[in-house]
Amino acid sequence: MKVGKKGHQDSSACKTCAKAATCGAKARTGAAADGGTEANAECGGDDKTRQQDDRISSALSRITYKIFVMSGKGGVGKSSIAVNLAAALALKGRKVGILDVDLHGPSVPRMLGLSGNLEANDKGEVSPKAYDSNLSVVSMESLLKDPDQAVLWRGPMKTSAIRQFISEIRWGDLDYLVIDSPPGTGDEHMTVLRTIPDALCVVVTTPQEVSLADVRKAINFLQYAKANILGIVENMSGLICPHCSKEIALFKKGGGKELAGKYGIEFLGAVPLDPVTVVAGDVGKPVVLMEEPSPVKDALMALADTVDRATGESLEALATPRG
Repeated sequence: MKVGKKGHQDSSACKTCAKAATCGAKARTGAAADGGTEANAECGGDDKTRQQDDRISSALSRITYKIFVMSGKGGVGKSSIAVNLAAALALKGRKVGILDVDLHGPSVPRMLGLSGNLEANDKGEVSPKAYDSNLSVVSMESLLKDPDQAVLWRGPMKTSAIRQFISEIRWGDLDYLVIDSPPGTGDEHMTVLRTIPDALCVVVTTPQEVSLADVRKAINFLQYAKANILGIVENMSGLICPHCSKEIALFKKGGGKELAGKYGIEFLGAVPLDPVTVVAGDVGKPVVLMEEPSPVKDALMALADTVDRATGESLEALATPRG
């Protein structure tokens, strides 16, 4: 799959164009007294954009719930939560896809032990990389010849890539699409929320104030964007000692729950630190699929149960027409 060049759009569709913020035609739309002739000459890619919009709508209509895992803070374990949430839902029999939009630091394939590139069939159709019969993945890493290669892209290229990940991939019928994101509230997040307006956001934090301060900004961003917030997850909530199995409040506890209460957002659960998480990441196997029992595995399975229930009860999700 090739990532297309930056496109433009005429004045009649600039308001809904995903690239409106960077399109040079937009600035001159008002000066085009003939209904946008000048803008249209600059834009030129209107038909292609509309066709891609149609493909995106068609793909999304076959996905029941879209879960957008995000946080304003890096290092809180978003990818770990996203991967284990997706794997746990798949373990429950749900059809699940993972879309990794962390374009500069994709880690989902490694956490699942996947390697190699995405491949097209004889019709040129590209499918996600399958982990098992219920779980599949699309990530920037699967498009790179060298997984250690840096991706040097700015906003328009990121927007184009994310839209192509949805429009040109044969996702098929899914119960869940879990979207893993980079830290912050940048181009990737705005593109996802604009492209998938019915996405249900799961905000990940750790208990300490240095994380909560950035997560409050992320919640403010979601409120400003009028996004649907499903709930908050407190990750690294206490450390389970591997020797005595007692809990140590390494990063404190309860900060995420207090934050959820302050904003009137559902608290989806707390996930403790556990050395088994490091082992699982290194061997490329989600914690929820490890054979040995552990407190973190129990917490992640409980989180999946809560998310499964919360999505079904979500008024935003129920109000969204299905194709």
